[in-house]
Amino acid sequence: MNKEQVNGRLIVAFGALALSFDVPLVKLGQAEFWSMIALRSFATFAVAIVVWGIARLFTSYRPALMPGRAAVLYGFFFGLAMLGFLAAIYHTSAANAVFIIAFNPTFCALLAWIVFKERPSVSTVIAMAIMVFGVLLIVGGGLTGGHLFGDLLAAAAALALACAITAGRMATKPLGLAPLIAAIFPGVVGLFFVTQGGYAVSSPEWILLDGLIVMPIAYWCLAVGPRYLSGAEVGMFYLLETVLAPVWLWLIFNDAPSTMTLVGGALIIAALAGHSLWQGRGTKPALLSDDPLQPAPATGSSHDSGDVKADS
Repeated sequence: MNKEQVNGRLIVAFGALALSFDVPLVKLGQAEFWSMIALRSFATFAVAIVVWGIARLFTSYRPALMPGRAAVLYGFFFGLAMLGFLAAIYHTSAANAVFIIAFNPTFCALLAWIVFKERPSVSTVIAMAIMVFGVLLIVGGGLTGGHLFGDLLAAAAALALACAITAGRMATKPLGLAPLIAAIFPGVVGLFFVTQGGYAVSSPEWILLDGLIVMPIAYWCLAVGPRYLSGAEVGMFYLLETVLAPVWLWLIFNDAPSTMTLVGGALIIAALAGHSLWQGRGTKPALLSDDPLQPAPATGSSHDSGDVKADS
């Protein structure tokens, strides 16, 4: 294992760990939904603008805010994904939302098949089938638990995130700050509703901590680290966020997941982990991986668009 691989693993692991605190911080803010969206989104957008300005003033690097039409499309769908996911945790259990959003690689595989003509491998199809069953168990629990709408919002967010990743793969230039700039889309929507219904945040310090520090660090780590790892390793580290977020919620809020959520979530995690281990037979860096089920880097950087071969 070389030094770059070690650094890549540490960076991605730290990014996934940071991302796992997103939902707990949002809940600690005790905010009205649209007020939280506006505050968190504009805080993240402000960080992007500051970083962009510092880079242009004090370095030779000249990053573009949105480098091309694919980046704008990426930002739009990424903003929708953020909006849908945050709305989901207001209408269903946070564990449900986190497990369902982990379903997005299945949508990525389907979109890659449609857009890039990348035929899913046998292992990918098997993993997708298991994940679909896991999500159905979670959503089925929502039918009896009264939070079906929130579960469907999380599923819509997973689809929007897959659309963003697909758009990112169409980009011919690195997307750079696009994940942070994309926060402007839900921010503007949130601001509109705040002007209509008023601003209400009990503990803004938690929302600001999330928007100004936690999310920018997480996005940066998950954008940079995967350049040095295989797609299988990236998939494994992404599971940290899926596993840890419900744990923090349980410890902080005593928000224990339902039995159906735990079973469905376990199936999703097992499918992703098993698929990552199977794909780990190869050594391609994540940014060159052609397997659509592997979670894409946060930048959605362009991937090779060759067909995915079936496993023997």
